[in-house]
Amino acid sequence: MSEPRVPGARGGEVSLPCGESVAVAELDMGVREFDCACGARHAVVMDVHPPSRFVPESLVAILRETIDSTDGEEFDTMHLMGVVLEEFPEKIVAEDVSEDSSVGYALLWIADFDARRLHEIVVELIVELMEHAVSHADDTATASEFEEQMHAFDVEEFVDRYRRERDFEHETDTPA
Repeated sequence: MSEPRVPGARGGEVSLPCGESVAVAELDMGVREFDCACGARHAVVMDVHPPSRFVPESLVAILRETIDSTDGEEFDTMHLMGVVLEEFPEKIVAEDVSEDSSVGYALLWIADFDARRLHEIVVELIVELMEHAVSHADDTATASEFEEQMHAFDVEEFVDRYRRERDFEHETDTPA
């Protein structure tokens, strides 16, 4: 006799960059990282997590206004994690779980590093995107001012402050 199951649920596992695996069912929408059998903590991002998980909503709005995505969609977590995946292809696993109706999200990214380090990487990459955009500006004074501000910007301090202002321990954290 077959076992009953949720229609569409795969109950599958995701192979991690460290060589271990994790059941998709263990990763609910509130999970931001988990302790792995390998001994490390792995960051978890899902398509339902807003980009404001990493940077203030005001910056997300600017990114959405200025970045034209190749798929025509509004800049969101999928695009942000695409940039991270491009930079760290060996350290990020991306999984399409859209066929698994039991999880509540469609795309999943798991990093070989913890959530705090992923946060730093995301901020660093956003700064690089902004620097690239400003370098194409016709206004050299603006580009010089941005360059000056960029050298004074401390990613670790920003991440520390942003994480303090947000409740990352609770699954219903809100934008700062």
